[in-house]
Parts: sequence; C-alpha cells; structure tokens
Amino acid sequence: MMSNSPVNEYGQVLLAEAADTERHGRLTAASVTALRDSGSLALRTPIEYGGPWSDASTVVRRLSELGRVCPSAAWTAGTCATSKTMVALRHDTPARKEFFADPEALACGSGLPTGRGVRETEGIRVTGQWDNVSGCESAEWANVALMVDGAYHLAAIPLVDLTIERNWHMAGMRGTGSQRLVADGLLVPAHRVTPSGPPQPQEQLFFGLCLLAPVVGAAQGALDVVRDMFRSDRRPFMTSYTRMGDSPGARHWLADASLLVDRAGRTALTIARDSARDDLTDLDRAHLRANMAGAAKDCRDAVELMLDLHGAAGFRETNSLQRYWRDIAVGSRHPAFSAYLTTESLGAALIP
Repeated sequence: MMSNSPVNEYGQVLLAEAADTERHGRLTAASVTALRDSGSLALRTPIEYGGPWSDASTVVRRLSELGRVCPSAAWTAGTCATSKTMVALRHDTPARKEFFADPEALACGSGLPTGRGVRETEGIRVTGQWDNVSGCESAEWANVALMVDGAYHLAAIPLVDLTIERNWHMAGMRGTGSQRLVADGLLVPAHRVTPSGPPQPQEQLFFGLCLLAPVVGAAQGALDVVRDMFRSDRRPFMTSYTRMGDSPGARHWLADASLLVDRAGRTALTIARDSARDDLTDLDRAHLRANMAGAAKDCRDAVELMLDLHGAAGFRETNSLQRYWRDIAVGSRHPAFSAYLTTESLGAALIP
C-alpha cells in the first residue's frame, strides 16, 4: 500500500515516468505496473473477489497521493474505481466473476449511453462508440452504457473485443489516453449486459471525488515544485534579494497558494465523509456538489499563484510545473465541477 509520502517506491516510478506518459498519450507499462503493485487499481474491487472495497475517504487519499506525482495515473486509477463500482453494484454474479477474475486489473468505462443493443438468441448485438474513455489502451475490461429496448443498460466487455480510435488531443491530462471505444455489431453474452440506470446521486458524489482527488494531488505536486524553487538559489529577477524566500511578498503568495491547496484537500475529505451518510437530503447533496466545484477552483487558483511566483521559466517544457498546470486546467473543468451548474442546483434546492 502507498504511504502518505509522494516519493515512496511506487510514487518514484510514476514521477519518473510522468513525462513519457504525457509524451505517448497513455500510461507507460512501468506506470501501469506501479499502479497494480501499489493496489491502486483494486481500490474498488469487492472483498469477495480479492479486493479491499475501500471507502470514499481511503480512495480520496490514495488518488491524491498518486496525483501528486502523476495526475494522469491518478485520473486513470480514479476512473478504474468508478467502473469497478458500477460493475459491483449493478451486474449479476456471472459477469462480476469474469470482470473481477484479476482483482488488480485496470478497468475503464463510460456512463453515457452512446451505444445500442439488439437482442438475439445468442446474446446482445452491440453497436456504438464511447468517447473520453480514460485508460482504455491499458485496460482489460470496459463497462459501457447503452440503450436496449429503449432502456438504459450496462455492458461489461473485454477490451480485446473493442476497437480504439485515438482521438484524445488535449492540452492537459494527455497521459490518461482517454480515447474513443467502438463496437460494430459486437455480440456480447446476455449475462454481461444488465438493465441499470444512470448513477444515483450518492454514486455521483463518489464518482466526482474520484476525479477531484487527482486534481487536488496535482495541486499538491505543483506546490512541491514551487517549494523546491524556494529552497534553491533562484531569486526574484531584477531585485536585491539573494533568494526567493527573502521576499515577504513571495512568501505571502506561497502561503496563499498553500492554503488554497490545503482547503481543497480538506474539502475533498469532508465530502468523502459526508457523502457516506444515509440521511442526506437533496439540499445536502447540492451543497456537497457545490463544495466539490469550489475545491476544483481552489486548485486552479493556487496553481496560478504558483506560476506567477515561478515566472516564465515555469512554462518550459522541461519544467513539471507547466504539466501540473495543464492537467489541473483540464481536469478541474470536468462537467462534475461545473460551478455555474452546481450553483444553479444549489439555488434550486434552497428554494424548492
């Protein structure tokens, strides 16, 4: 299991591989192995299939640790956790046994029903495509949504049966390899296709946390880079200061950035704790979703302060700060963190 340190043996591998992960647009083989060996891909494997079925707080802590060294790896581990959660909660035993045969396997998926299924004697004939499927090039299973007989269903499909179209061309979170999955008349055994429904509100909160935690971790990683700069002989340009830490203004901005990152981390853990309650009202959930969006914005605001402190050198391609910045900019703008929509929902819940 990974410790709180971002530089344990698994973190060291992910950190060393982060640049290549981004360059190739997918996790490197060494990164996938590190995720497997650290138990990060089994976080939501049920206990009966050899996993820990970790609670939301444990998942948030782990994904934050991973995001601190490689946000793309953390994001992929987070979407693996959401996929495994839906399989565990929605699929029947025969499909679960197949899906969780390897408790450490990387899984991916999409909850958007952009496929369709037609019933046949031998199973369900599936046709469709699913965009933005993080980690699909390294995954062994996908759990994707589709419509069958006009109703929402989930299909558990081995990746070898699907086609991958590389259409993920983004400024940030490049290493997630969030490509398009395609099925063209694929016959899926009936026991792997189950009637379901979109994620329930409590599940949506958990899935949002699986995306927020990597962003929080990325902000922590960016802060590590800037603090290292303060410890170096770097000094404010065109000043008489001999090092960054000699400037009261620079120390103030560093403190402000640190407070924002700390607040985002505390918020994520608070949401994780509160989302497990059985007595949540619609208003409670609206508050938690708004707080989640606020934490994502705290991460964006913090890294902007860090870039101002670092100056133009922070945008060198060899400087990991710019990678954290781009990953945070993209990851924090996932629809789960849409501030105007979460505010709209909160307003509606306040005045039912």
